[in-house]
Amino acid sequence: MSGDDLEAVAARFRGIAPAADACTLRLVAERDEHLAVRRGVVQPPRVGYDRGAMLTVWDGGGVGYAATSDLSAGGLAAAAARARDWARATAAIHVLRGLPPPILPRDGVYVSRVAEPWEALPLADKVDLLRREEERLGGDPRLVDREAGLWHTALDTLLVDADGGRVAQRFSFVVPTLSATANAGSDTQTRTFGGHAFCRQGGLEVLRDTGFLEAAPCIAAEALALLAAPECPTGVADLVIAPDQMILQLHESIGHPLELDRILGDERNYAGRSFVTADMFGRYQYGSPLLNVTFDPSRAGELASYGFDDEGQPASRVPLIRDGILLRPLGSRTSQLRAGLAGVANARAASWNRPPIDRMANLNLEPGDQSLAALVGAVERGVYVETNCSWSIDDSRNKFQFGCEWGRRIVDGALGEVVKNPNYRGISATFWRSLAGVGGEDTLQVLGTPWCGKGEPNQVIRVGHAAPACLFRAVEVFGGAAA
Repeated sequence: MSGDDLEAVAARFRGIAPAADACTLRLVAERDEHLAVRRGVVQPPRVGYDRGAMLTVWDGGGVGYAATSDLSAGGLAAAAARARDWARATAAIHVLRGLPPPILPRDGVYVSRVAEPWEALPLADKVDLLRREEERLGGDPRLVDREAGLWHTALDTLLVDADGGRVAQRFSFVVPTLSATANAGSDTQTRTFGGHAFCRQGGLEVLRDTGFLEAAPCIAAEALALLAAPECPTGVADLVIAPDQMILQLHESIGHPLELDRILGDERNYAGRSFVTADMFGRYQYGSPLLNVTFDPSRAGELASYGFDDEGQPASRVPLIRDGILLRPLGSRTSQLRAGLAGVANARAASWNRPPIDRMANLNLEPGDQSLAALVGAVERGVYVETNCSWSIDDSRNKFQFGCEWGRRIVDGALGEVVKNPNYRGISATFWRSLAGVGGEDTLQVLGTPWCGKGEPNQVIRVGHAAPACLFRAVEVFGGAAA
């Protein structure tokens, strides 16, 4: 569905917009393409198309939603009438009752920066590229499974109201993946290209910029090395965490706890609440003075960059934690009005058939000034870990336990032997206060996840995270035998 097609639907909407206090139309058109080669076999390419509209009506103090894939004038009018009926029916009880509708900009525009368009490389050439990378993941009979994949999404959104407000955004997402699984007897070990963490906005230049084209031999060699490695030691030790694990730490123990709708109790019945309370903002010592976290949808190329959230609010970089002190929640316009707290532009919807809720977007840990060698050099006895492979956190987003693909002992300030099944656990409210070193720009990686879940009905959405390597003191670590 082209931009012109979306504009035609928007024109039909303005012709049928119901008599109400306010009404918006959010159009979404998405094309997904998945390519993969596994164990030498080209997998069937999968291409998916999705399009539809969400109509939101504010009337009589209430708010109503109705989604439709029927984008004719009749389909839009029927959805608008349902949304208006819901607004009136719930005006006395809706959690958003009495809140004013958003005011849209007159001509908001955002476009992903793309250097090498996905379409510029023919399908056969993309498959050949994956064949080459998948072949480089093999070469040893103990490598029993291997796969190279690419996932591209082209996404257009158009948000309009009946009074001339308009926000048009165009996104291009690329997710490259590699994995190698090695087996010996009852032991099976897998190494990946950061899981799915090397995902960004952009085009085929993402493959070069993330190191995808050089990674396969190292991934295969590390999967084999894990077979011969001892279990990660168990005990209290200093822990150096690589960026592709730091993003999970950041996501689960800072991102989700700071979502304001969760703090207000909206997620309590599903994914849980938060140990953070509204009175903590402005005074709570969330981490050591080295901890600085920002909400930054303005960073070019990061997975959840955008110009406006799905309520049309302009997005900008905002500090959430500065020098360890908690400043702001991840709260959208409506949550800010409910809580009486300043927040950010993070009302986001997973698709056309979901209403926007508070989401993370790009949540970044700001770099410090230490090299990886300096972080490791500050440890007498410890463990270095890379790449998340398992996670568990309680329903207050407080107690957690995370597992990683790859670990190495640290002995007398130097990286030592490889260890398998490295895990660690802690408590969010105290873990970040043990932060003792933050890597500089040379250790920072721009990463993310395409699969952050939240909401009822569930919404899976893209989230960006940039993070450096970090050092934590006195962490409980353990191997697979002690899990």
